[in-house]
Amino acid sequence: MSYLADVRALARKDLLLELRARDTLPAMLLFVVAVFVVFHFSLPARSSDLAAGGLLWVAIIFTALLALGRAFVPEREQHVLDALVLAPCDRSAIWLAKALATLTFLVLAELVAVPVFALFFHGLDAATLLAIALADIGICAVGTFLGAMAVATRARDLLLPLLFLPLAIPIVIGGVGASVVESPGRYLGFLGLYDLMFALVCWASFEYVVTE
Repeated sequence: MSYLADVRALARKDLLLELRARDTLPAMLLFVVAVFVVFHFSLPARSSDLAAGGLLWVAIIFTALLALGRAFVPEREQHVLDALVLAPCDRSAIWLAKALATLTFLVLAELVAVPVFALFFHGLDAATLLAIALADIGICAVGTFLGAMAVATRARDLLLPLLFLPLAIPIVIGGVGASVVESPGRYLGFLGLYDLMFALVCWASFEYVVTE
């Protein structure tokens, strides 16, 4: 119970900071809506469902990067991360809380982005919505881990995309596959396996990242 209490306290801290500062979520909303508006007027009227589906997943990935790039910046700028590392709690709780807070921001952005996408392009079926939910977990798990690595460097704005985008390719493949095939079960299973594998790796190795 102490572990869960630590996670809850840390996640609540991130959510309250965002509620007061309003730095991350508005930027995510403006970015993803702008992307859909631009592509709505730039793509041909008869563009295929596959092209539109690929656009959805690219927009989700890059929108998430906005949140991931800011995830550990306040802690690093205010030297709070050092205090969190020295606190008498499991350091993986920092990763889990940050991932949950980032997941909340991403889901809130998608509550606006997904209806806009459906309005501009085509409707979304249940398999696509489930794929988005599974992809969000993987994005936040991996991205939070890499964000903690990148924030300690001077080139964090460049390093995070370079590390994250190659690892996000399986998410795009699974998401697009689940969106366009008639039997999306194997792609949804692939996304679930990705989430499980990388979440375990990130949870187990986060301590070594923040202590370096």
